[in-house]
Amino acid sequence: MSDQIKHECGIAFIRLLKPLSYYQEKYGTALYGLNKLYLLMEKQHNRGQDGAGIATIKLDVKPGHRYISRYRSMAQNAVADIFGYVQSKFVDIQNETPELMKDTEWLKANVSFIGEVLMGHLRYGTHGQNSIENCHPFLRQNNWMTRNLVIAGNFNMTNVDELLEQLYELGQHPKEKADTVTVLEKIGHFLDDENQELFDAYKKEGFDNVEITHKISDGL
Repeated sequence: MSDQIKHECGIAFIRLLKPLSYYQEKYGTALYGLNKLYLLMEKQHNRGQDGAGIATIKLDVKPGHRYISRYRSMAQNAVADIFGYVQSKFVDIQNETPELMKDTEWLKANVSFIGEVLMGHLRYGTHGQNSIENCHPFLRQNNWMTRNLVIAGNFNMTNVDELLEQLYELGQHPKEKADTVTVLEKIGHFLDDENQELFDAYKKEGFDNVEITHKISDGL
């Protein structure tokens, strides 16, 4: 970086490299990733004066199961508010069926925010209005798993109008004029292109659609 970090947004990112059962066995909890994410964000809480948010992703889930969870807050203490909301998901389980808190497969299949990829963002607004819609992470959803995007950033863009114009020329209609949304849709456009190119290539090789889905995931 060329500039010294001062009053700017905070970002935390965790990628668990082992199965959740490993963390349950070694650390005594399947919430190891969430606990670490809270600590990373709490150390930066002064950067979240205008809101905060988290997103988690479950890897290798079966079709029909939700694999991306997101929650954002503009509360006075946004980090505490967010993790209070997340912890509420486990209160009934701990009180009624505490043994399930050790069943990592059940937790991953049935409880949101349990996953292997975790992202946190603390917003120190320097551009745009203070609203929940301006809190990161931003989410681009698609029924194709490999076309989904979750993005959080620490930047100001000076050419938003120019990038928006490029999106209009592609035929897109972004839902708002914000730098992160613009970045999200710009990346999303090329992600869609790459998905389609891979799909067409694998289709010519004779793979069926289910096989192609897995090959796109490996080939991106």
